[in-house]
Amino acid sequence: MSDARTPAQIEADIRSRRDQLAVTLDEIGVRLHPSTIVGDAKARFASAVDHTAGRAYVAVNRAVSDVKAQFVSEEGAPRVERILPVALVAVGLVGLLALSARKRRA
Repeated sequence: MSDARTPAQIEADIRSRRDQLAVTLDEIGVRLHPSTIVGDAKARFASAVDHTAGRAYVAVNRAVSDVKAQFVSEEGAPRVERILPVALVAVGLVGLLALSARKRRA
């Protein structure tokens, strides 16, 4: 048995390698093209923004749920014992702001 290859086999291997190299070079050219680089950067940026916005939404939603739980019972009824003091403080602050604005005008 001989492991020697014929010239035709060698030429076929060279053509095959040349074709593989051409495909590889084309892929490198596409990857390094400025429009591809810009498109990839835009996609990464959009993904990062979407991820950040999603995390912010979850955090805000959690905060709103926590505040709501302070003023509404599990059955959905308002907790007057907690709402009334907050409402009185809010009315007091609005009153102080109104008086302060009046004094500045006078």
